[in-house]
Amino acid sequence: MYRNFFKRFFDFCIALVALLLIGWFLIIIAIWLHFANKGAGAFFFQERPGKDAKIFKVIKFKTMTDECDAEGKLLPDAQRLTKVGKFIRSTSIDELPQLINVLKGDMALIGPRPLRVHYLPLYSPEQARRHEVRPGISGWAQCHGRNAISWTEKFKLDVWYVDHVSLITDLKIIFITIKNVLMRKDVNNATAATMYPFDGTN
Repeated sequence: MYRNFFKRFFDFCIALVALLLIGWFLIIIAIWLHFANKGAGAFFFQERPGKDAKIFKVIKFKTMTDECDAEGKLLPDAQRLTKVGKFIRSTSIDELPQLINVLKGDMALIGPRPLRVHYLPLYSPEQARRHEVRPGISGWAQCHGRNAISWTEKFKLDVWYVDHVSLITDLKIIFITIKNVLMRKDVNNATAATMYPFDGTN
């Protein structure tokens, strides 16, 4: 009952109340990022697969500039990540616009994180099970390593969540997420500014 009805009901109500309460804060962050990103904009939109691999556009605060090298290619993430963006990312504030995705029904508050569309053909049948539920702003994998663990470990945790969706599990994830955000824990991979790409083997 919770998985098929109450979870979506709670997600909608909580996301709506949250947006009403922190809307003013999101506007301030957007203005701040507009200037920090050197004209690259304050929001980041990207296609991601949702429940049943249905494609939607995820909304996040943009934490990088669009600066390019002499050949017109984007500079590495670590060079484009601004000081403001690093703070926004380390505090997970960049994820807050996804409350809009939750309202629309594209996402849930809790679930496997929505990843890149071009990863879809790389998943094993077991890994692809992560799409049996709506993707979430936070999830079981984010509570157990986030960007500091391998893709293989992350997908195992995602599938574990799919098989154990419950109110108790979601409340536990929310509690751990808040704790990790306050501690700014496991935001980056040990060797990169962002998680390294998935290639089907790692």
